Amino acid sequence: MVLSDHSSSTPRFCNSFSNRIFSDMAGDITITVDDVSFLLHKFPLVSQSGKIRKMVAEAKDSNLSKLDLVNFPGGPEAFELAAKFCYGMNFEITTANIAHLYCAADYLEMTEDYRDENLFTRTEAYLNEVVTSSLEKSVQVLCSCETILPLADKSGIIDKCVDAIAKTACQEQLVEGLSRLECDSGHIDAKGRCLEWWIEDLSGLKIDLYQRIISVMVSRGIRQDSVIASIMHYAQSSLKGIGKSQIWNPARTTPVTVEDSQRVIVETLVSLLPTEKSSSIPIDFLFGMLRMAIMVDSSFACRLALERRIAVRLEMATLDDLLIPSGQNGDSLFDVDTIHRIIVHFLQIIEQEDDEDCGYESEGGMGSPRHSSLLKVGRLIDAYLAEIAPDPYLSFQKFIAMIEVLPDYARVIDDGLYRAVDIYLKAHPTLTEHVRKKICKFIDCEKLSQEACNHAAQNDRLPAHMAIRVLYFEQLRLKSAITITGPSAMSGYMSQKICSSGAPSAPMSPRDTYASLRRENRDLKLEISRMRVRLSDLEKEQVCMKQGMMDKSGNGKTFLTLISKKFGMFGGPANGNQHKPGTGRKSRSSSRRRGYSVS
Repeated sequence: MVLSDHSSSTPRFCNSFSNRIFSDMAGDITITVDDVSFLLHKFPLVSQSGKIRKMVAEAKDSNLSKLDLVNFPGGPEAFELAAKFCYGMNFEITTANIAHLYCAADYLEMTEDYRDENLFTRTEAYLNEVVTSSLEKSVQVLCSCETILPLADKSGIIDKCVDAIAKTACQEQLVEGLSRLECDSGHIDAKGRCLEWWIEDLSGLKIDLYQRIISVMVSRGIRQDSVIASIMHYAQSSLKGIGKSQIWNPARTTPVTVEDSQRVIVETLVSLLPTEKSSSIPIDFLFGMLRMAIMVDSSFACRLALERRIAVRLEMATLDDLLIPSGQNGDSLFDVDTIHRIIVHFLQIIEQEDDEDCGYESEGGMGSPRHSSLLKVGRLIDAYLAEIAPDPYLSFQKFIAMIEVLPDYARVIDDGLYRAVDIYLKAHPTLTEHVRKKICKFIDCEKLSQEACNHAAQNDRLPAHMAIRVLYFEQLRLKSAITITGPSAMSGYMSQKICSSGAPSAPMSPRDTYASLRRENRDLKLEISRMRVRLSDLEKEQVCMKQGMMDKSGNGKTFLTLISKKFGMFGGPANGNQHKPGTGRKSRSSSRRRGYSVS
């Protein structure tokens, strides 16, 4: 049927039946489809195709011998099948050719108006009875439509297949839900097997068709976990291998090649994620998608959506999740700006939840889930700071911004922060004294453990004023261990804090009063936590000091006397009157205020 040479007078057909036809009567019309010519007869074509009949009737030449079919769906292969149908030749309709045949019949207008049981009727029946009854066959037909997508969409075959897939998936979900009521704990494995078969099929579709299917499924009430599982599987299949050629090169001399299709896939999958704060989305998958979004240079809105989702469950993240490579040339090795934005979103969520509370018992105190999450994030960020600190390309502005983004009450102990600062100072020895002071001012010496204080006192990388502050608070700690007992100190300190807070002199609105009490309650609970940590250290020190004083009593010099002589410049009030408990507490609180004033 196909002519390889337009000048040839004898068409070549693929079977003996067509040869017999042309041996009786020569063809009288040549139809060209995509530069391929078919020598055929007018009568069988115009009797079944409305389009060819109109073209022949409207031709100026009554002896029209050549027609050119432009943009024919499916190309020469589909037209050959349509021509065989016009000649009454048998061929099989399959899922591989049904889309092209359906669009070809629609293009040629081979409807019931010209013949009973015409090609359009035959293909439509195959779609309704065979294809739409099977999810697997519907997916196969959609895959075959990718080469003729605009025409297939216009003809309606896309909508038929999409609706059939969504309907079948929802029916399977209903059947599975009923079966779960009759099964024991083994239903989880059955659920995984049920999801596997259609999720795997959908992963072979192009992203625009996949998006249409998922959207229809969601509108029909498909489960969120099924949608998330499908999106994760599609991402793993379609984005596999992206970024393997990217090497962590600080110079970033070799740009990473990004295709537009990859960017579209990432942005579309992110838009398909459930909008609710669903805990069924794994946090590592969100971080993986965020890495992909940065790598393919997706839109800022796409990355912001991922960052907000991550912030909701940031306390579940690990250190490896936060180590996102930087995608900018000449920048630091890690994307610090992205992590900074995630933390800001996390703190905004905490603040919003605090504002929504309507009772004192539910506010974010030391025992609340929100404060527990904040402490976890504080420890995680300190570990992150220590991990990125050796980066020689990390500027001190970004390092400081990461330190100060967390509030003071997010860290009960500053040992992790001190470790990160020490690593940064060691990796950047050319920093000026002024910069080192700016970095170290965020470390609260009162929140350092005994081991950290001992290390800081001998650390020559710290600025001089930092070492002085550490020694100052160490002396206060040693004196307090002798003059103040644990329980009485805590009760006296708390009563002093309560008395010092006092009642507001001016009238306050109920909302302001509640906010003030909430802040005071949070500060008090935070101080209790600090005192508990410090109390355990002081008890150990007190035992060691008593033993040391007993050992030194024979020489007339105690360990405390030696310490006082060595650091006499920090002796506190004149004449060293620190023996009265009340005076001791007062001097301790005033000393703390002087300590914080050091810059």
